[in-house]
Amino acid sequence: MTCDDARLLLHAYLDDELDAPQSAAMARHLQDCGACAANYGDHARLHKALAQPELYQRAPDALRQRWTAASAQPASRTRRARWPLAMAAGFAGALLITSPAWIATLRPHDSSQELVVGEAIAGHLRSLQPEHLMDVVSTDQHTVKPWFEGKLDFAPKVKDLAGEGFPLAGGRLDAIDGHSVAALIYKRRLHVINLYQWPAESAEAAPMQVQRHGYTVIGWAAAGMRYVAVSDVNEGELKQFVLAFQNDANTR
Repeated sequence: MTCDDARLLLHAYLDDELDAPQSAAMARHLQDCGACAANYGDHARLHKALAQPELYQRAPDALRQRWTAASAQPASRTRRARWPLAMAAGFAGALLITSPAWIATLRPHDSSQELVVGEAIAGHLRSLQPEHLMDVVSTDQHTVKPWFEGKLDFAPKVKDLAGEGFPLAGGRLDAIDGHSVAALIYKRRLHVINLYQWPAESAEAAPMQVQRHGYTVIGWAAAGMRYVAVSDVNEGELKQFVLAFQNDANTR
């Protein structure tokens, strides 16, 4: 295990989310590397401090009553839930208000595509929140791919792209445009790349490339699957990632 691997898996190790081989490898690395051991100690102390019961504050009764009343309202009868779009707008609302030029970046102008782009970005934003990034933490494609078995009605393609500079970090379940999707997590230095995939429909074959409020979204379809990659890495690097994934897929 390298220091980069240790930094990537540190929080999962603290939360006891690693499998046995990874936990053992992490423990050995911490014994041999003073810098990583010191970093682990700092995070462990912070982790313990944040778990102290005195930090808990009961919500005011007025707020609890408002939340209970809101939760009791009937759910929307719309065909598909659109709340991820609202979440994305909450994160980027100020930018959208001050920079209307983003509207022109979407091509072609298609409502279904806009929904996919919005929900992909919203899912990416949610994944960056604490404890939301991954359901399975592993740099090994042979650990990540079997994890999805029985959870989806398709087998996602999981590729090891560490040699191209995009190491695999793990995966999770997500939803886009009413589809249950596999979300693979790749890293580019300190940046996160979310790669979503699900079975394609005939009308979803058109490729797309979109830039919105600091994020690039690239979508394509191949071999009956639809793929959507989203990240805040620069456009050229995300294109490089997509090409690496496509080329790797074509050789297997």
